[in-house]
Amino acid sequence: MKLIVLDRDGVINEHSDQFVKSPEEWIPIPGSLEAIAQLTQWGWRVVIATNQSAIGRGLIGMDTLNAIHETMLRRLAEVGGRIHAIFFCPHAEVENCACRKPKPGMLLEIGQRFGVDLSQVPVVGDGIRDMQAAVAAGCRPWLVLTGKGRKTLASGLLPENVTIAEDLAEVARRLTESP
Repeated sequence: MKLIVLDRDGVINEHSDQFVKSPEEWIPIPGSLEAIAQLTQWGWRVVIATNQSAIGRGLIGMDTLNAIHETMLRRLAEVGGRIHAIFFCPHAEVENCACRKPKPGMLLEIGQRFGVDLSQVPVVGDGIRDMQAAVAAGCRPWLVLTGKGRKTLASGLLPENVTIAEDLAEVARRLTESP
């Protein structure tokens, strides 16, 4: 099984320092939905792993998060894309949970649920926490330069063996062109 894990904010949709708090604030990055459709059509199972501390901070409730995700799934379906599962950490950073990236908890759970060898799983993110979680879980980290990606690259804090791509569309092209 070909499995890819995507962060949400900054990879699929525009990043917001004030958090995405409504379906109306969920704005796809140009080409991201088509990239997921391309991956889907090439037999990849696409899974999201996203920190959603807006819940733990009391900025949104589960009903709002579900509405945001329903909007994303509907928009994806319109272009032939599919998300196979959405994993999220609802905790604020101060809660020190095992699932919040940069800890590998969400990724390890994804590996267990899907029964895959994580060493073959690309994890695509735009932040240092995404890269750290991918490395800690033994995955293949990919940094996209959308969202916080350029700032993350400029930080000089990237772990070794991170593959860099302009955006999710480039990731999809590279993964579907290689044997």
